[in-house]
Amino acid sequence: MTAPARPGWLVPTGLILLSAIPVLGGALRMGVLTGAAAASAADARFTDSPVPIVVHVVGATVYCVLGAFQFAPRFRRRRPGWHRAAGRYVLVPCGLAAALSGIWMTVAYPVPPGDEGLLVVLRLVFGAAMAAAIVLGVLAARRRDITAHRAWMIRGYAIGAGAGTQALVHLPHALLFEVTPVGVERALLLGLGWVINLAVAEWVIRHGRGARRPVPVAA
Repeated sequence: MTAPARPGWLVPTGLILLSAIPVLGGALRMGVLTGAAAASAADARFTDSPVPIVVHVVGATVYCVLGAFQFAPRFRRRRPGWHRAAGRYVLVPCGLAAALSGIWMTVAYPVPPGDEGLLVVLRLVFGAAMAAAIVLGVLAARRRDITAHRAWMIRGYAIGAGAGTQALVHLPHALLFEVTPVGVERALLLGLGWVINLAVAEWVIRHGRGARRPVPVAA
């Protein structure tokens, strides 16, 4: 890779590294379901009804990791066919699967002690927002509104990658207080992760590189 090409890969590389945190957590969860790792009492809701969590882990992993390559401008411009095919046939289905299964689990699974109330509301709101952003992005692509398509897809990805930022937000709290947050405090920290990602997404949409440059549609 030549020197001018390197900066174009910094963003996708960073997104993949950020996604590594929830991807690892999902792999551990899958290990519990397959019996490769010991299950705890808190895992009973997943082992009793594994379909939603499997859909969520697989969908979110593919969406976050493969979706990171859509933020490599040079790669996207050189392979517009790949950009469209990956978006239409993989990223959109996986993103919707991750969002809708997250809503499904929030509604159908027993709520762990301390996660009641605000956190349930936040999960429903951001899950619905992610699904809506993806659908709006697809609709914008169909009417060839590339600017709106780009904006909605960035917002959807920002919400989907929230778990990585949430882990980073929790780290200072763990170092300072050496306790696991519960209740409203935990809900606010998780909500902050989503808010940070959406704030960055809005900055990128308005001021980032290529903000006014047309890009090939992904759906």
